[in-house]
Amino acid sequence: MPLLEMKDIVKEFPGVKALDGVSFTLEAGEFHSLVGENGAGKSTLMKVLSGVHTAGSYSGEILIGNERRQFRSIRESENAGVAIIFQELSLVKELTVGENIFLGKEPSRLGVINWSELYHKASTLLNDLHLPIDPRVPVGALGIGQQQLVEIAKALSKDARILVLDEPTAALTESEVETLFGILRKLKDRGVGMIYISHKLDEVFKMSDRITVLRDGKTIGTHDAKNLNKEKVIQLMVGREVGDIFPKVEHELGPIAFEIKNLTAHSTDNPDKKIVDGVSFAVRKGEVLGIAGLMGAGRSELLMSIFGAWQGKREGEVFVEDKPAVINSPSDAIMLGIGFVTEDRKRFGLILEQTILDNMTLAGLKIISGSFLTNRTREMIAAKGPMRSLRVKAGSPLTVAGTLSGGNQQKVVLGKWLLTGPKVLFLDEPTRGIDVGAKQEIYAEINKLAKEGLAIVLVSSELPEVLGLSDRILVLHEGRVAGEFTRQEATPEKVMTAATGQ
Repeated sequence: MPLLEMKDIVKEFPGVKALDGVSFTLEAGEFHSLVGENGAGKSTLMKVLSGVHTAGSYSGEILIGNERRQFRSIRESENAGVAIIFQELSLVKELTVGENIFLGKEPSRLGVINWSELYHKASTLLNDLHLPIDPRVPVGALGIGQQQLVEIAKALSKDARILVLDEPTAALTESEVETLFGILRKLKDRGVGMIYISHKLDEVFKMSDRITVLRDGKTIGTHDAKNLNKEKVIQLMVGREVGDIFPKVEHELGPIAFEIKNLTAHSTDNPDKKIVDGVSFAVRKGEVLGIAGLMGAGRSELLMSIFGAWQGKREGEVFVEDKPAVINSPSDAIMLGIGFVTEDRKRFGLILEQTILDNMTLAGLKIISGSFLTNRTREMIAAKGPMRSLRVKAGSPLTVAGTLSGGNQQKVVLGKWLLTGPKVLFLDEPTRGIDVGAKQEIYAEINKLAKEGLAIVLVSSELPEVLGLSDRILVLHEGRVAGEFTRQEATPEKVMTAATGQ
């Protein structure tokens, strides 16, 4: 008898059937990965299980230990032994670790919290998980990796039999990932059933007993992990054979579209410290210039400084099509034909409460709609173009951006900048948190834009991405240019050697 069985789950949003008869089972002590492209329905299915989408808003059955359940709230799901850890942590940074673990269920007597018992219980739980974390420390003082582990401790404090982890390693270092996996193995031995959602197939194969693939809201299949490989999983996810991820496309380079000379950006906390130190580069029309480097090398800060979004002191010269330019704010950059797909789409790229239409036309409103009056018909026609070409999965341009999957949100951000008709496009981690199928669509769009003559500056932490897409690669180390390679010259070893300052 399965620990969990979900039968024929159907969930609809206006204009979109997010889940179309999905079925899923989980055994006690099983590590079961749930994979699929962005928008396949993974997170929606888990929101049904966790009570975010309440009984009556979907059809189908949920059985836990052969008992039929209908959850009217998250609390009811938790009481049934389900705990879910989303990619965006739900911790209160100002409260201590112990307060976060037992938030809403603090040990008390006559309405008075027993603080010594709370911290004793928190300490016992953390020790049991072999987590060397002081329960009296504010969560905000911990690194993101330790915060993720506190989130797991919080889930287990509810005696969870079913633990759902949605992209739990997105912000973790390799050592923190190993710590997390060590804890998950212990939980597996105790009989906890785990549902693991991740785009990182290496992790999926490292831990999984079984793998279920969703595509377009349907269950494509469930297989023992030992009977699959990455190529087969990708094929099941995208519904087609996957060829060369980075097709070798020759870009015809034109004249210089954009150039900076001796750009320096100072720390916002310490004006004497240089985050970017005397960087110069030029990018031609039709060229993809990759910028590589380790975390903290100054890659994102470089783009923000050029775009007028860096709050610290800046010096340097900027040239657009060989003409000197002054950029003091993002609006100056936009007027000069510069677009910027930022690293953090949710904070800086989108207004999540607004529609796709409003987000896509935001940066180019004057171009699309005119300077004085808003023309919604023109906006609607304009937004439908990139929605179609970028294959944004949504019922209409009036869909709220915050309801979209991460990959579709990223496409909306890219579409927003394409509608400004840019001369140069900055892409900062354009495929972060996006599945393989969506990545290939973004890669194809980058090559298409370069072929059409757009100058592109690409920052990515994924070295294969930089090597596979770039015509030329600039490597930063501690804010300085440490190396420059053509596509033919560049190898992983050469780029990493430069990135480490060797």
